[in-house]
Amino acid sequence: MTQVTTDIRVQVRYFAGAAAAAGRDDETVDLAAGSGLGDLVALLGARHGAGLARVLTACSFLLDEVAGPVDRPLHDEAQVAGG
Repeated sequence: MTQVTTDIRVQVRYFAGAAAAAGRDDETVDLAAGSGLGDLVALLGARHGAGLARVLTACSFLLDEVAGPVDRPLHDEAQVAGG
């Protein structure tokens, strides 16, 4: 049996169109250490389908309540909000 190691866990909060497209207001996502906000966005689009992927391309994101570009690195227990 293969054991999966989670390096970081990120809390995601969706707003407006992103919440509607994801079908939820929030979720917790496990990622490998070294993952960035762009990696998270790609994973969320793949997980929830083309509708959310399309919405996320137009979203702004807050990482720990600070706006900025998607090339920022994530850390364990990061709080990401988008919509």
